[in-house]
Amino acid sequence: MVKKRIIWSHRARIKLYEILEYYANRNKSKTHSAKRYKKFNKELKLLLNQPNLGAKTEIESVRGLIVGDYIIYYEDTTENVIVHTLWDCRQNPDDLLIK
Repeated sequence: MVKKRIIWSHRARIKLYEILEYYANRNKSKTHSAKRYKKFNKELKLLLNQPNLGAKTEIESVRGLIVGDYIIYYEDTTENVIVHTLWDCRQNPDDLLIK
């Protein structure tokens, strides 16, 4: 049996980078960004064993995992957990693009 992996989409990588860069610039330190990155990854690793942990969304195969002020939108496949995007819940929900 092949072990599942976490795959980040291009959009999700860009969002992650923007989030981490924002906190690094705001705090003039990368410490908070590193903690936030570890938190995201810790929560994502839970999905490898419990892929239905996140809440269902309007898109049938996509779920949303709440991590602090963010929602990680992901899809569970037989081989991988695909992260489609990260969303700051404090933003306008009309601007959300998941896939």
